[in-house]
Amino acid sequence: MYKDKVIIITGATSGIGLACAKLFASYGAKLVLAARNAEKLSQLEKELDTDVLTVQTDVSDESQCREMVAAAVARFGRIDILVNNAGISMRAMFRDLDLSVIRSLMDTNFWGTVNCTKYALPYLLEAKGSVVGVISIAGFAGLPGRTGYSSSKFAIRGFLNTLRMEHLKDNLHVMVFAPGFTASNIRQTALTADGSPQGKTPREEGKMMTAEEVARKLARGIARRKSEMVLTPVGKLTVWLSKRFPRLTDRLEYMYMAKEPDSPFK
Repeated sequence: MYKDKVIIITGATSGIGLACAKLFASYGAKLVLAARNAEKLSQLEKELDTDVLTVQTDVSDESQCREMVAAAVARFGRIDILVNNAGISMRAMFRDLDLSVIRSLMDTNFWGTVNCTKYALPYLLEAKGSVVGVISIAGFAGLPGRTGYSSSKFAIRGFLNTLRMEHLKDNLHVMVFAPGFTASNIRQTALTADGSPQGKTPREEGKMMTAEEVARKLARGIARRKSEMVLTPVGKLTVWLSKRFPRLTDRLEYMYMAKEPDSPFK
């Protein structure tokens, strides 16, 4: 079903975005790949065996998102799928946090999703296409030490769920996609209390779901026009518990996250 579909992927040069780019390219889709790193975009374009447009884009900048969508339409004439994947993380106690860190996360994670969706929406409605927001289990249950991250992911979920209701009669597909812990570089680049990159991951990346597996599940979810997908048994259990036993979930999450090396709380 993806052959010749025009798919925009933000945050396309690493992690889940990169895995999605490679997967959809193998299906014969026409790709619009957006990311901040022009060099990585150029290299990726050379690697993929499909029709690719790369656009250097900081999704926190509304004008850059508008220009990226305009470039996509100028090149391909349509947009069938938008995968809002670009995002950053953080790790610090709120009491220690410079508020600029939360603003950075909201600008990229939440406003990036809003900006890209706003300008792609007329074309997605015309195509009766799909809008995807890659969130996290932290968008269903707050994650200690990640106030900015959880807040941004909750906001994306609220935005997309409302967008779906507004367009119930337009046959627009909107999917909230929560993969849980995935092996990627997002923890290395996560911001600390003062806004500097963490530089290393506090978790065992080898034990996590791979970005390639996440991409395959995302593609299946779009094909089936799912409204919501929560991956991994731990992720599904966390969401279920948070709805029925919120105080128990708070304690379990606290104990689980406190085991991280150099945890900001114990």
